Amino acid sequence: MTNTLPAKPIHASHITIAQLMQPEHANNLGNVHGGWIMKLVDEAGALACMRHSQRRVVTVAIDSMVFRQPIKISDLVILNAEVTYAGHTSMEVQVEVQAENPLTGERTHTNTAYLVYVALDDNGKPTSVPPLKAETEEEKHKMQDAQERQSRRLGQRK
Repeated sequence: MTNTLPAKPIHASHITIAQLMQPEHANNLGNVHGGWIMKLVDEAGALACMRHSQRRVVTVAIDSMVFRQPIKISDLVILNAEVTYAGHTSMEVQVEVQAENPLTGERTHTNTAYLVYVALDDNGKPTSVPPLKAETEEEKHKMQDAQERQSRRLGQRK
């Protein structure tokens, strides 16, 4: 089946979410729960995919998520997400997470996650998504890396 939807640039899907971490987001050591960060990552990823496909989406896969640095109470968590791969009905999104001290402006990259979503039609069935187009060399590399991850994921399913 041929996709007749017009291609969209990567930057058109870009979304940023920022949220101040409060005591209810953290354990008794003052570190934000990984599950809370995963929830925010999933929301940012879904929004980027909805922006690209202009459809509701569901999460179908989360690649590994490694927490490199702790996020503390009173840190501003900033999530930047954009679509890096578009198949027929599925999309991969890259979500970068940073923790910022809002008093000093110092930012720490805490993790990068890759998630896969499927677009749904009005009946809840998978539906076509627009192709993705790269406009810079960096975007071409992102799309090539995403294609390799998608091939690896499909290989694991077999």
